[in-house]
Amino acid sequence: MKLDVIKLDGGKAGSVDLDEALFGLEPRADILHRVVRWQRNRAQAGTHKVKTRSETSYSTKKIYRQKGTGGARHGDRNAPIFRKGGIYKGPTPRSHAHDLPKKFRKLGLKHALSAKLKAGELVVIEDASSEGKTSALAKQVKDLGWKRALIIDGAEVNENFARAAKNIEGLDILPTMGANVYDILKRDTLVITKAGVEALEARLK
Repeated sequence: MKLDVIKLDGGKAGSVDLDEALFGLEPRADILHRVVRWQRNRAQAGTHKVKTRSETSYSTKKIYRQKGTGGARHGDRNAPIFRKGGIYKGPTPRSHAHDLPKKFRKLGLKHALSAKLKAGELVVIEDASSEGKTSALAKQVKDLGWKRALIIDGAEVNENFARAAKNIEGLDILPTMGANVYDILKRDTLVITKAGVEALEARLK
């Protein structure tokens, strides 16, 4: 399928052929959901921790005699039954990551690209280059109507463009290898350079 290519100044720059196997799929929410869950679980810190009975700070002295009080038989104040006592079977530091086959991850990325094209939220630009001036790039982005956009470039990102884009709210840029389902779906507009299209097609074949 063909898609028009534009320049950052809004001018036309011909067209590009998009691979049907990457951009022409019928998006499936279940596949996208599984890949996003895999990504977010891998990113979760897993540093949650509570104090167990052996870690709380109380005296270990028996709080009252064993018999004759009419109350339950307790040892020390660290027992989980008491307020500020140790927590029983609470969370401990761990990894939340789980496995997902590489083929499925690739499939998820294809469905994310297809979903953006089907929704009319995919833009192909000639290249992502700049003189490094934030103000000039911000004006171009505003004129193009991009509010929350992700730009995917080729193998490497233009250094001056990255510097200019750094302080523009809602604009992010990634090299092809950094392209992922979560970042693509959470932006309103997906912008790919011609080099990025070629690199994605090579990566996902």
